[in-house]
Amino acid sequence: MPGGSRLLIAFFLLIGAAVLMTTNAQGEDASSPSGPPKAKTAPVEDTVQGHKIVDPYRYLENSDDPDTKLYVEQEMAYTRSLLDPLPGRDKINVRLTQLLAIGTVDAPHMGGKYYFYTRRDAGQNQPILYVRESLNGEDRVLLDINKLSTDGTVALDWWYASEDGKYIAYGTSPSGSEESTLHLVETATGRILPDTIDRTRFASLAWMKDSSAFYYTRHPKKGDVPAGEEVYHVKAFYHQLGTDPAKDPLIFEDKRNPQNIPNVTLSEDDRWLLITVEEGWTKTEMYLQDLHSKNPLLEITTGKNFLYGGDFFQGKLYITTNEGAPHYRVFVAEASNAKRENWKELIPQSDAVLQGASVTGGKLFARYEHNVASELKVFSLDGKKLADIPQPAIGNVFSASGHYDRNEIFFAFQSFTVPPSVYRYDLTSGASGLWAKVDAPSIDPSAYDVRQEWYTSKDGTRIPMFIVSKKGLVKNGKNPVLLTGYGGFNVSNSPSFSRSMYLWMEHGGIYAVANLRGGSEFGEDWHRAGMLDKKQNVFDDFIAASEYLIAQKYTDKEHLAIFGGSNGGLLMGAMITQRPDLFQAVVCQVPLLDMLRYQNFQIAKLWIPEYGSAEDAKQFDWLYAYSPYHHVKPGQEYPAILFMTADTDTRVDPMHAKKMTALMQAEAKNGASKERPILLRIDSKAGHGQGKPVAKQVEESTDMYSFLFWQLGVKP
Repeated sequence: MPGGSRLLIAFFLLIGAAVLMTTNAQGEDASSPSGPPKAKTAPVEDTVQGHKIVDPYRYLENSDDPDTKLYVEQEMAYTRSLLDPLPGRDKINVRLTQLLAIGTVDAPHMGGKYYFYTRRDAGQNQPILYVRESLNGEDRVLLDINKLSTDGTVALDWWYASEDGKYIAYGTSPSGSEESTLHLVETATGRILPDTIDRTRFASLAWMKDSSAFYYTRHPKKGDVPAGEEVYHVKAFYHQLGTDPAKDPLIFEDKRNPQNIPNVTLSEDDRWLLITVEEGWTKTEMYLQDLHSKNPLLEITTGKNFLYGGDFFQGKLYITTNEGAPHYRVFVAEASNAKRENWKELIPQSDAVLQGASVTGGKLFARYEHNVASELKVFSLDGKKLADIPQPAIGNVFSASGHYDRNEIFFAFQSFTVPPSVYRYDLTSGASGLWAKVDAPSIDPSAYDVRQEWYTSKDGTRIPMFIVSKKGLVKNGKNPVLLTGYGGFNVSNSPSFSRSMYLWMEHGGIYAVANLRGGSEFGEDWHRAGMLDKKQNVFDDFIAASEYLIAQKYTDKEHLAIFGGSNGGLLMGAMITQRPDLFQAVVCQVPLLDMLRYQNFQIAKLWIPEYGSAEDAKQFDWLYAYSPYHHVKPGQEYPAILFMTADTDTRVDPMHAKKMTALMQAEAKNGASKERPILLRIDSKAGHGQGKPVAKQVEESTDMYSFLFWQLGVKP
């Protein structure tokens, strides 16, 4: 972002000279762009809630427009002309190739005698689904998605094992599109069944006990709904193996709002079907169907503005909810008499945030987060606490699994300095041990310190922040710092093992993660304090984190860079426009930036409960107050900015980054600067990030860190 006063201006001039010399040495010719492209302007004027809004780059919303294609081609050439010749880029690429080769592993899921889990090893673009026939048996490859494309751009989106482990239902999609197609594989033989169901993006699926059929969710096909709404109108169906999916009977649809999303859960005896309908990130409604009767669906929680989830065991429904408890609690009810007035509280809320509870081995397995660190606990079915499951360090349990009739729990753990590791906990003996781990031979995590510090935001709210660096760090006020945050959608920004961040820290950099309001770190009140009309709290929290790092002598404005993606990309846009003096460089990834029109693209109507919509007069005021695209000031000097997006992003449309780049290059004081540039990078055959192959991650990270090293004066 904007650099403010440059205390080390001579040093940066030397760095700029070195870059220029390298560029010339690489043979810049007449075909190299002399500056950013001058995007065509074609103003469109709208009147929105009584305000005249002029958009000079509306045509860039259409990726098929010839002017858009020309603009993208010219922007890519300009970006490459600046990033490719940067000194040390090859060294950065080599090291990132080593770091990103560090693999992944997830907690296994059980079905019958089988254990299923995914793992990615060095040299693989995508994780492989393995199966074991006993706890300590041999791994066998069940699905290797890497074989479906030469460039690794086909991804395994999701998978569900049947109760007896006979089959796996799984979804794949190309080029990061997340447009899943459902397939079935037989575990014993690896045979792919002929059943294929398309339009199963983000599918929820529940198997019948005998593996003969399953309930699942599916999007509509074109022509069944108004054009452009195919990403909504999700319905639940029933599929019998070997039958035509086009004739699958409809089980449930929510006709009130096409953006509502149903999910399915089936009891272990096949009697009870629970349908939970998501209405944004603050409300779910629960419906219960007795499959042994012809009674209609029972509405359990209709009309209540809370979140609910449920699990079955022996005719009872165990409900986790934030109703009357922002940190969540657990209730139980007879499935045959499950109306709200018949619920009994089992586990009250505590100072930790309950993230979920499920029945495992005849006990309740509960996942908590306390001060942004994971805790696991076991309770009896009548709510008595039985045990705390020990954690290897302060960190994040990013997945966990159990089964109602198995006396074992698996959980996958990571932290800033602990690569992903899977642990097994024995419910009978209470013993816990390592089951699988990721090797990271090219780094020494013990050489790094992790600190959690608390700072005060604008309104007095205390906010935690993780600060990670090499041991022995000296607070000299000039350390290069890379700060990130998210702050939205009830998502906790918990400790995670960032492979690429070791490149930054190996070169003396500090990595900081601010736990902003809008997330789930401290329960539903924390979430709601950063959404809708309170979204500015998120931006204030991040500004306060930046100012804290400077005040505590970790860094200064000339050595502070920030990055974030998706909702975090919106955060970056707000930082660019609200505090252009506070940052030296910004990496803004797959961002939302035009908040007056965002809801018209891709799946963005799903986010109206979180942000609001300009189509509502009151909500327009909130959005217009911070919409980054509408707050770019002519003549203002901004930080160096790298906007990063992807051409097949089906969540956040790339039009946001295109329009913002064109506007800032035209309006900003440094819009045409090659020393403090505003750049656009568009990845091909890539989406929002889900399922991105390692090879593409290396390319993307090489551009990002080359840019940051250059702008902050870090020698590769």
